[in-house]
Formats: sequence, C-alpha cells, structure tokens
Amino acid sequence: MGVEEEFLLIGPDGVPTAVAAEVIEAASTSEPTQAGLGASGGSGPDRPGDAPGGELELELMEEQLETGTHPCADLADLAQEIRDGRARANKAAEQRDARIVALGTSPVPVSPTTVGKLRYLEARAAFGLTAREQLTGGCHVHVAVGSDAEGVAVLDRIGPWLAPLLALSANSPYWQGEDSGYASFRSQVWSRWPTAGPAPSFGTPEAYRATVDALVGTGTILDTAMIYFDARLSASYPTVEIRVADVCLDADTATLLAALARGLVETAAREADAGLAAPMLHPELLRTASWRAGRSGIAGDLVSPLTWKPATAHDVVGQLVAHVREALVDAGDLDAVTELLGRLWSTGGGAGRQRAWFAASGDLRAVIERAAEATLV
Repeated sequence: MGVEEEFLLIGPDGVPTAVAAEVIEAASTSEPTQAGLGASGGSGPDRPGDAPGGELELELMEEQLETGTHPCADLADLAQEIRDGRARANKAAEQRDARIVALGTSPVPVSPTTVGKLRYLEARAAFGLTAREQLTGGCHVHVAVGSDAEGVAVLDRIGPWLAPLLALSANSPYWQGEDSGYASFRSQVWSRWPTAGPAPSFGTPEAYRATVDALVGTGTILDTAMIYFDARLSASYPTVEIRVADVCLDADTATLLAALARGLVETAAREADAGLAAPMLHPELLRTASWRAGRSGIAGDLVSPLTWKPATAHDVVGQLVAHVREALVDAGDLDAVTELLGRLWSTGGGAGRQRAWFAASGDLRAVIERAAEATLV
C-alpha cells in the first residue's frame, strides 16, 4: 500500500503562497521529481506518473504540493514514510520561504493560481469556476490487487464503507474565511467535478473499462485521468486507489486511514474469492452517506452501511472495524488501529481541532499556524 498527500503551501504570514514550481525546482537538486500523478493518484487533471512514490509533485494550483510514499507492506514502515515525506516536502518549501500545512481547504481567503502547464490551463478553460477554485487537499490510498478482475471485485464491495473513511479524515471546516458548517467542505468542492463521487457496480473489468470509455466519449472530461470516482483502478499501478479522504491533519490519522483502507480491500477480495455476492450498490444512497460524512465528520451521526439508518460516528466506525477485523488481525494492524482510533476520538479529528483552535484564538491564521505544527508531528 502507499499514500499520496496534498498540502497547502503557506508563506511567513501564514497565507497560502504560489511557490509550488519554485519548491519543486529547489527539491530537484537533491532528488528526482515529476509533475502530477492525476491518473495514478493526484487530484488535478494530469497524466500518469512513471514511478510510485518518493517524489514531490505539482498539483493543479501553485499553492499546493503533493507527496507520495513508496509501496509498503508493514504499517510501521508506511507511518515512517508518511512522516519522512512531510518532512522532505517542508524542507524543500523552506528553501523558498514557505512551509507545508495539511489542511483540506484554506481557512483564510485565497485566489488560487493555476499552474502554468498546458494541461492545467486546458482544465481551467474547460471547467471554469470549478477548476479556478479547486485549491483542495486530499489523501489517496493505493492498495495492491492481483489483477483487474480482483480490483473490480473490490470496487463493487467497498463502496458502502468509504463514507466512514471520509468522516475519519474530515479536515476542512473553513472556506474563504468562513466556517462552512461542514467537517469536510473539501468534499463539497471536489464533488463539482463531473465524474467525482460514488460509482455503481461494474461486475467485470470489461464493464469498468466500457464505463470509463463512455465517460471520455462524452467529450466532457479531458481523458481517463479525470475519472474521479471515490475509488478506482489506478491507470499506472496494479492497485485500487481510494480517493475519498481529506488530507489528514497529522501523520497518525493518515496511517489509520491507510490501515483501514487496506483492511477494506483485503476483506472485499476475500469475500469475492469465497464466492460471496457483492452488495447491490445504490449511488444515491452512497452519495447521501458521503454528504453526511462530509457534513458531520466524527462529531455527529453518520449513515450506517449495515442499515442505511442514522447511527453515531462511534457506532459506524465500530461497524467498519468489525467488518475488516480479520484482515487487520492477519496484517498485524489491529492493535495499531485501536490505538490510533483512540487518539482520534480524544482530539476530535482534524475539523474538531481546527474549530477548537479558532474558538481559543479567534484568528484563522492562528489555526493555520497550529495546523502547520501538527502536520510535522
């Protein structure tokens, strides 16, 4: 498994600053970089990358930067990779008088600057305000699968459980200087893309590819790199890519997200191997559950994937852990997941912490400063 994270770049004044290209240039003297992984993981509409992990990458806006881990089998190794990637990105940013901060949206008002690559400029022209406002930070988890057939079998089974992952990661309550009322307003902004959100059941790799081809055939999206399903087959790696989450405020939450994502993929693959039928997916229910998760995070009710009725976040997350428990045990991840969940509940999660910091200071720049500190813990 591997994790990709998208960060805001902030200047000395705590405000997002358009220096991503300069940061990439600064980093290139010490390590190889590449621009954009839209088809393999990045949020922006870019083309496939060549290698999994280790690079600092451009995204759609000059005020953001993406990192990616190398593939890891051990959760402790992945946790270290996540911390190392954040430290490496921050070190490069500091060479241009900037820092990274793990926030799904900017708390303070900002007019983002589109990266001056032809592809990004095409997206800006094609998608208007949706592209111009798309300064958002997500976290994408790649989990290896044995084949496209296994990958599609996984996609057909994990959909009901993706909303709880969004709730756990929710880290974007502020938008353009105001409290949005959402724990993850990033999920609202991201949902404007035409292919974003839940997908139906596919059944076979051929049906998946036919759906992708049909979407490209509409002429609405630029190409297959803009298939923005909440979970999809990677176009570059032999993985299922789970894309529903906000960038996590701290490395612990990103590690928790990755462990649960791997548990979901492994559980779904085992169910398929055992001949258990995939559930009938209703995109309208999945979309509503995702909206609820983005609105409430872990601070209110979610929609239970078992009953499709309201249930507390504690109960729904408990259902998720129970669903993947066997896979967590077999991977040696259950104790770590239990500990990391305990920490998350005690802090209130990314959105809860941001709101608590604002309540204490009354200053959104102070929120950004506190978040920058938490990013590197």
